[in-house]
Amino acid sequence: MSEVHAARRMRLRERCAAAGSAAALVSRPANIRYLTGWAPSGAVLMLAPAEDVLVHRRRAYGEPGEGTPPDDLRRVTLPAPDGDPAVAAADLAPGLGADSLAVEEHHLTVARHRAIASVAPGLRLLDLSQAVEQLRLVKDEEEIACLRIAAEITDQALGELLESILVGRTERHLALELERRLADHGADGPAFPTYVGTGPHSGAARHRPTDRRVEEGDFLTVCLGACYRGYRCEVGRTFVIGAAPANWQIDLYDVVFDAQRAGREALAPGAACREVDLAARRVLERAGHGEAAGSWTGHGVGLEIDEDPRLTPAAMGKLDACVPVTVEPGVHFPDRGGVRIDDTLVVRPTADGGPELLTITTKELLAL
Repeated sequence: MSEVHAARRMRLRERCAAAGSAAALVSRPANIRYLTGWAPSGAVLMLAPAEDVLVHRRRAYGEPGEGTPPDDLRRVTLPAPDGDPAVAAADLAPGLGADSLAVEEHHLTVARHRAIASVAPGLRLLDLSQAVEQLRLVKDEEEIACLRIAAEITDQALGELLESILVGRTERHLALELERRLADHGADGPAFPTYVGTGPHSGAARHRPTDRRVEEGDFLTVCLGACYRGYRCEVGRTFVIGAAPANWQIDLYDVVFDAQRAGREALAPGAACREVDLAARRVLERAGHGEAAGSWTGHGVGLEIDEDPRLTPAAMGKLDACVPVTVEPGVHFPDRGGVRIDDTLVVRPTADGGPELLTITTKELLAL
């Protein structure tokens, strides 16, 4: 992978040069991992004319690492545990042939930005903006392979839960069990805190599990994802517990199912992000559920669970091939709950079979 990471850094260097910056200071952990394959806590990456340097603190005994340390760039370990790697890197920049430095202003605090400016007063500071995030949008096949494995792990963990007895167990207990099962199947950990909602909590976006117990006749919504080699996926399903679904549950589920299918079918290279959201949202609005629908239909995934592109009514831009996204419409009524269906897919052209579905847990309305 060192060649892959080196090529990514070269693309970023070319963007910086085109924008008039001699060097770049990358501080967002996901961006550092994308460019080096490693992201120790608090590290920064300096891309300078003379060489690339990864500056980080000395790891505490037993502290977990993120990825594998790179062997194709210089590493500088700060001697003091309270040192700031960003400030130390900026101090190195003039000696590495840089008279200007592009920094990730959207990630740095005002205090850190001022400290960088003070340590190298002759250095012209520019905004790197979202340059690395833009490079991360389109995934290569190795990244997509990691997402496939993350999706397989997630499907396995969810499938095993569906075979267990659920009535009487708390949302919190179910969430903890799902995260344990993700680890059992080889995940680095959960891609995000697992959401489990029962009864009036079902269908809510990003509901934090409580001590409410699962009851017969409840809707149960589960949303979880595995992190594998840093790459994160997401799947969400809604089920009925311990009884045949009521008519209102069937009707509501069918509407959300149709909305999710419409969103998935709208995924294509060149499709406007807002049009994907509209395709799903239009189904919910026609059924009279526009007020109860979520504020977004989906988002990108990768080294972070909430990446660009955004599939929202106000989203700008169009989709590219090989961009992984979620499609996750939902409807939630505070008094009785609701339905959410969520998949991770990769945008593919029609000639390649259309969108590639990574999460394959059944979307049939099951009574568990």
